[in-house]
Amino acid sequence: MAATPDVPMDSSPAEIFAASRWTQGNFFFPTKIVVSPQRVSRIKSRLFGSNEETIVMSKVASVHISTGVLWSEIVIESAGGTDPITSTAIAKKTRSESAIW
Repeated sequence: MAATPDVPMDSSPAEIFAASRWTQGNFFFPTKIVVSPQRVSRIKSRLFGSNEETIVMSKVASVHISTGVLWSEIVIESAGGTDPITSTAIAKKTRSESAIW
């Protein structure tokens, strides 16, 4: 008999939020926030490679979303005391799209 895991893996697809290309620093390589059932990641691509910050879902302490007329700013703080994941100029979703927060 095979042992079953205590917590089944969630096969839900990840949600990806990209910064607007019309804002400073995002024209060629827009910043992306990737939210999956296991982790939250901020990915900033570069010409050679990328910079990725990740917080495991169990360590997410708070999420702050500040909305403006066109874009939103997202700040995700961890319970571990590390620097928060911050991303600005995230395009606001329409009402017909589902919200994950």
